[in-house]
Amino acid sequence: MSKLLWLIAAVLPMLLSFNFFYSLRTGGEAETQFMPGHSSHGHYQIEMQCAVCHTDEFGGVKQNACLQCHEQELEKANDSHPATKFLDPRNASRLENLDARYCISCHREHQPHETHSMGLTLPKDYCFFCHEDIADERPSHKDMPFDSCATAGCHNYHDNTALYEDFLIKHADSLPYLSEPKETPRSFYDNWAAENDTQALASLDRDAPADVAYSQNLVHDWHTTSHAQAGVNCTDCHTDPATKTWIQTPDHNSCKECHSFETESFLQGRHGMRLAQGLSPMTPAEARIPMKPSAAHSQLTCVSCHSDHSFDTQFAATQACMQCHDDSHTKNYVNSPHHKLWLEEIRGVGEPGTGVSCATCHMPRIEHAGLGELATRVQHNQNDTLRPNEKMIRTACMKCHGLGFSIDALADPTLVEQNFPHAPTTRIESIDMVKEKLERLGR
Repeated sequence: MSKLLWLIAAVLPMLLSFNFFYSLRTGGEAETQFMPGHSSHGHYQIEMQCAVCHTDEFGGVKQNACLQCHEQELEKANDSHPATKFLDPRNASRLENLDARYCISCHREHQPHETHSMGLTLPKDYCFFCHEDIADERPSHKDMPFDSCATAGCHNYHDNTALYEDFLIKHADSLPYLSEPKETPRSFYDNWAAENDTQALASLDRDAPADVAYSQNLVHDWHTTSHAQAGVNCTDCHTDPATKTWIQTPDHNSCKECHSFETESFLQGRHGMRLAQGLSPMTPAEARIPMKPSAAHSQLTCVSCHSDHSFDTQFAATQACMQCHDDSHTKNYVNSPHHKLWLEEIRGVGEPGTGVSCATCHMPRIEHAGLGELATRVQHNQNDTLRPNEKMIRTACMKCHGLGFSIDALADPTLVEQNFPHAPTTRIESIDMVKEKLERLGR
């Protein structure tokens, strides 16, 4: 009996240890139980995939783990604080207070008491470490609180594409409303069909296997879309590239064969980030912002907004968003001037491009080079213009509004929540400060 007890005592910890580590690797219950704290809003969806950030077993987070997801975004930003700046020997003393070469110096996970509303774990006084004497250089900053630097319309540590001094001066006198406000038209790759040696398909040209059941309504939907017009047949989407077998329900990997930019940007946002890590699609039930209970268990994939065989971009631009989101900003959209313009456009009363949908601001149209052409494509990373929201100034707001108007509007959280029912009443002085500086320097 004593030998049996000894054997149990020796083997049981090994079994428990195996189950624990296996659970950690597979996203099991143990991982949640032993997590040191809640993950931030930006990462909680993939918190079960510890190895995405913790590249070493139970080790710290490597810089490359952060760059794997965020490097492309940082490269596009007008980053005034790149890591290379702190390789300059003249800045060596600053690193003693705050080593700004590494993301985790300011951003840490599992620290809910330091997590801001944007989902960043960021100390409020981080600017003070290097700029405590800013009032000596800029009298306009005298007596400003040390934690007010990142107030909307002033400074962002990384992305200042709409806030740097030259840009502020260039657009300092822009009017609140542009004389001809209009969204950039979407463009398509005109030579796609020629390069791929395809031609428009008739309904009888469909090549679905004989044993696959489908309705004539589905055939009609497919035949009337741009897919059929470009020569995209059933098997082009429904075939597994590896096994060459029929796939009844294609996923985003089929879409990216032709829509690589849209798919890649979708996977970078919160809607698709779980798919990017090999997890199941996100559902509204997992969101940390108000969602409609009726949509709680809907899975977010490409066809959540774009139907499988019929593609209504107007639906995708507005109703697709509102069928899930239930926050104040979304609910107030239907009573906003933006929505009125959108209704006028889709009814044919307003000119094309003058309406403002959810996608106009949150999924803006940007220039993208692909398939040998420069085309205007839709940015499908819906969070790209919200980290922080000033990032939408150049890509969205300034297509209709002046810079000062845009900065003031985005700086008012109440106005944002109400979905901009009127002009901003908040006044951000960043443009005035730049003007004052130039006058003081005699420029």
